[in-house]
Amino acid sequence: MENRLKIKFRDEVTPKLMEQFSYTSVMQVPKVEKIVINMGVGDAVSNAKNLDKAVDELTLLAGQKPVITKAKKSIAGFRLREGMPIGAKVTLRDQKMYDFLDKLITVSLPRVRDFQGISNKAFDGRGNYTLGIKEQLIFPEISYDNVDKVRGMDIVIVTSAQTDEESYALLKELGMPFRK
Repeated sequence: MENRLKIKFRDEVTPKLMEQFSYTSVMQVPKVEKIVINMGVGDAVSNAKNLDKAVDELTLLAGQKPVITKAKKSIAGFRLREGMPIGAKVTLRDQKMYDFLDKLITVSLPRVRDFQGISNKAFDGRGNYTLGIKEQLIFPEISYDNVDKVRGMDIVIVTSAQTDEESYALLKELGMPFRK
């Protein structure tokens, strides 16, 4: 079963972008390549169980097991040693990527309190978009009763676009609720 966002990309977004940026080939049209969800768990230094909870929540959201990230440097002020586990990340591609993006746009972002749209200034100059989320409770899979601590996460949408303008047009057409 093909995802409706993928069908929309193929049937509606591709022709619009080809016309807007006057591409000569369909292969020039930028597309979403992958989505990386990163959850830093700073308190994993003192309590390792917090990291396990974060991994479980990330597994629920993404539908696949995250990789545990380790500290690259030792920082005495944070009681952090090199190689200590301090977070988790998961990379989504293809079907799972489209499923997650669809869920993010249609279900999760509208559940944010006082939501006015997402910033259109979070592009990195190479066509990738980073979105910071303050609490994991906006996702329908996460039950409020099972959450011990509110954690935020970073969602990076990596596109094949060369410029921010192309990337913005792609995400806008896919239905991202950018601020006016």
